[in-house]
Amino acid sequence: MSSLRGKVAIVGAADTRVGVVPDRTATELCIESILLALADAGIGKDEVDGLVTCNSMAQPMLYHAEAIAEYLAITPRYCFAAGAGGGTTFSVLHHAASAIVTGMAEVVVIAMADSLRSGLSRDQAMLMQSSTGHPQYEQPYGPTVPAYYALIAQAHMARYGTRPEHFAEIAVACRAHAARNPAAQMREPITVDDVLNSRMIADPLHLLDCSLVSDGGAAIILTSAERARDFRQSPVYVLGVGEGHGHEHISQAQDLTVSAARESGQRAYAMSGLRPTDMDFAQLYDCFTPTVLVELEDLGFCAKGEGGAFVSEAGIGPAGQLPVNTHGGLLSHCHPGNPGSMFALTESVWQLRHTAGERQVANARYGLLHAQGGIMSSHSTLILSREEG
Repeated sequence: MSSLRGKVAIVGAADTRVGVVPDRTATELCIESILLALADAGIGKDEVDGLVTCNSMAQPMLYHAEAIAEYLAITPRYCFAAGAGGGTTFSVLHHAASAIVTGMAEVVVIAMADSLRSGLSRDQAMLMQSSTGHPQYEQPYGPTVPAYYALIAQAHMARYGTRPEHFAEIAVACRAHAARNPAAQMREPITVDDVLNSRMIADPLHLLDCSLVSDGGAAIILTSAERARDFRQSPVYVLGVGEGHGHEHISQAQDLTVSAARESGQRAYAMSGLRPTDMDFAQLYDCFTPTVLVELEDLGFCAKGEGGAFVSEAGIGPAGQLPVNTHGGLLSHCHPGNPGSMFALTESVWQLRHTAGERQVANARYGLLHAQGGIMSSHSTLILSREEG
């Protein structure tokens, strides 16, 4: 079977400001991230012949990628906008990689941005939160997105004895990483008690168990491994990719404590020839704290049901056995909606370049990235390396 292993590399990466950015629209943030990534790669926009974006919730466009190309005044031969929730970032990366390997494009920009904090009113945001469920089996009961993730937390607690303190430790660890990141939206250290004493949102999830609402954008530049050697920055190679899809609506999930991260992870490991124990860090989608715990288990970093103990004993903070979300994650760095996992991707590039400053993971060689869209529905896993093979 043909494989993408080691055939493409990331040669440019950049983030915009994140948090509250009222002086930029979602489109302006997207354009800014692209220009910054091009500068990082040391190339001009006319060298780009592929463009992939995802639509904005605050400023949607019917043909988003084509509109962004128009703003940039480029005419790429490969151009599309995708939508798979938070997992979009990693799904589109392997599509772009395939385009490069098959000759559809040579230099592809992947860029995503949104303005959920400044670009939506409170009523618009609440409407978005309450309209995600199944129109017949979920929406009539009035749950919002946090309530769906609370179901996952309750199921894990009931089956494995997981405690709210375990979820809280995930938020604490992400904040500890963010405290080392000058770009993070929230940098003030927090404790388990701070999490448990914050306002209840959906039992057992408190306010600090929930991700931020943010503005921000990020972009990367992808090209072939052969061409990557000629760029300004040290290449970061794609070694493994995988997807897994279990359901669309949470009411149709076969098991609330098991996700399709298991399948996406297995496929990425198989392509890369690596194992969980080879990873120097992991960037795991943390829209709510229970997702990290389930992902740690399903991606093979610990046994099923032992996620709580892994977080408490092995640790996922800066001094932990497995540093997770070294930029602060969606819980503390930023979460502008669908583009949220882009920041895990740019952070991983800097970690593998060994340019992450105070938060640098020592001798980082391999990193695993995982994102999911919907309510633990659509899963994508990436394995990146600073080495080609």
